[in-house]
Amino acid sequence: MAAKLDISSNYITEKRAHIINISTMIENSNVTPFRSKTTHGYPCFYCRKALGTLEELKSHTNQDHKSIDVKKFLYKYGPENIVVNVDVTDLKCKICDSKIANLSELKKHLNQTHKKQMCLKYTDRLVPFKLEKDLVCQICDGTFQTFGAVERHMNLHFRNYVCKECGTGFITKYRLKVHVKSIHVGGNYPCEVCGKVFPSYQKKKTHTDAVHKLFKRFKCPKCSVRFTEYFARQRHLVEVHGAAPIKYKCNVCDREFDRKYNLSRHLKKDHLKEKNNECETCGYTCFTVTELKVHMIKHVGERTHECDVCKKAYARKKTLKEHMKIHTNDRRHVCAVCGQAFIQKCSLKGHIKTHHPELNME
Repeated sequence: MAAKLDISSNYITEKRAHIINISTMIENSNVTPFRSKTTHGYPCFYCRKALGTLEELKSHTNQDHKSIDVKKFLYKYGPENIVVNVDVTDLKCKICDSKIANLSELKKHLNQTHKKQMCLKYTDRLVPFKLEKDLVCQICDGTFQTFGAVERHMNLHFRNYVCKECGTGFITKYRLKVHVKSIHVGGNYPCEVCGKVFPSYQKKKTHTDAVHKLFKRFKCPKCSVRFTEYFARQRHLVEVHGAAPIKYKCNVCDREFDRKYNLSRHLKKDHLKEKNNECETCGYTCFTVTELKVHMIKHVGERTHECDVCKKAYARKKTLKEHMKIHTNDRRHVCAVCGQAFIQKCSLKGHIKTHHPELNME
């Protein structure tokens, strides 16, 4: 086997290294570069013209940009932004017409078989897609509901830059910077309109655009209607255009959810039984911070909810509401065996335990 050819990193910048690798692989294979998919189609990487199908994109790229110098084009990008989406359908080497399994094999093939010099120590910046199957990850075969979801998912496979705060990986340093600024950089960013304070500028901007400017960034692909929220557009597609609703199915209990976040929350709470929020006073644990706040009323809450009849006070409004059933004689909890009715469920449970022990009441 031929020895690998590697350009010494002592005489090359990171930007130039990525440009050499990307241009070598694009120029010597049949991959088709493109920009992120939009509602209008697949934008050409070089001129941004949107093409409706893979064949149209390939034909346009090969005819209109066959003489383009890929290296010179890539030098327009800043070093933190260099990343190229490519279609790898029927991947082949242009030099010998060999079929290649994936981009990693292409890199080895060009370097070892055809002696193409490449910067092997640098991470890859070509991200593989098959536009005929654009909702399937070409690395792990995971399936997704939108092209944007597949594209974001690729950060898991190209962890070139990792967030020190939460461990999330990103393809480029720029994407990592955006993540840190949006999620982890603390601060007080008040909305100029309503005064609501946000922990990051990005969250404040999102709020201002959606709530006050009513900026409708999500356009329906079937008509001209626009929406401020992604999920509002999805409801519109289902209700107006008859599209199949997006469902995320639990692989444990077969429950379905309309949002991936809700499925994740369900798995953690109902199946993994996560209880990561602990009371420092009594050791009580629960799933959410909200549940813990409600619990803490037991320890520090003032009894501000007073009964108008007997003046007994409670820390929780819900507890006062239950108490009021005593005064209204609301006996809604009825024993199924003897018909005796009780105001509180706990009283019914005690009755069954004493008088009807054969029943197993949860």
